[in-house]
Amino acid sequence: MKKIVVAYKPLPPDVLDYLRAHVEVVQVDAAESGTLAAALKNADGAIGASVPFTPDMLAGAGKLKALSTISVGFDNFDVADLTRRGIVLTNTPDVLTESTADTVFALILASARRVVELAEWVKAGGWTHSVGAERYGVDVQGKTLGIFGMRVLYTNRHPNPHAEQAYGARRVELADLLAQADFVCLQVPFTPETHHLIGAAELAMMKKSAILINAARGAIVDENALIEALRAGTIRGAGLDVFEQEPLPATSPLLAMPNVVALPHIGSATHETRYAMARCAAENIVAALDGTLEHNIVNQEALTRCAGQT
Repeated sequence: MKKIVVAYKPLPPDVLDYLRAHVEVVQVDAAESGTLAAALKNADGAIGASVPFTPDMLAGAGKLKALSTISVGFDNFDVADLTRRGIVLTNTPDVLTESTADTVFALILASARRVVELAEWVKAGGWTHSVGAERYGVDVQGKTLGIFGMRVLYTNRHPNPHAEQAYGARRVELADLLAQADFVCLQVPFTPETHHLIGAAELAMMKKSAILINAARGAIVDENALIEALRAGTIRGAGLDVFEQEPLPATSPLLAMPNVVALPHIGSATHETRYAMARCAAENIVAALDGTLEHNIVNQEALTRCAGQT
């Protein structure tokens, strides 16, 4: 008898075919209140994204052994609670690294050269004369960040010998990085330790000419502190793909700031990458339920428990 997997996000047809070859798939619309929680009661696993999983949703899901999120981030899940229940959580790292890097550098260039602001100025008919110093941007090449011919600084709990050898990276403390970097690029997972990692104190450490880039998770930055720093000229600008509340409210002060480039969380939003993520997540859930999963595991302890109960 095939195990039951709830798909709470639309999947590419061939990915759905792959799943159906291994498990019985139950498709639900997570936007309909209570639908997902009801389906989980009879499920062995679930696959999807962008839906917060609460302990209450799992209260009656006694058969559930694995959840596969089509994302790298897993802040929609109470990992400790899943582990206590013996539910394995898997994610999709690596397959979206390059597309997210593209987005990060797009934000860097757009922020540094004021691309969005000036494009809107042109559309509004403002370009009636040569561009003056009041609309100049700043160079990217030769500045300090960490990618493409730029001086590399990074901060991490542990050294990264590969980055140091391959790219000439130098590990420094966070305060040193903030003080020296022209572009501060956040690439950390969202955890209790990284919540508001960048707040008023950290923003004050940055150069007045610096630009903050965040394509990780919105809550890594104290958004109110960022708004104040941008208003006060504490930093030059920000390129943001993620926010504390998503979608970003139309009333957010960030949207009225010409020195902010705001994107709708598109770090991995390409046809190729989203397909690869869905396929990876499907393979993860099948392997997790078979007891053969060896990678992309968020909570290893739960995998051990799950295998012991099979």
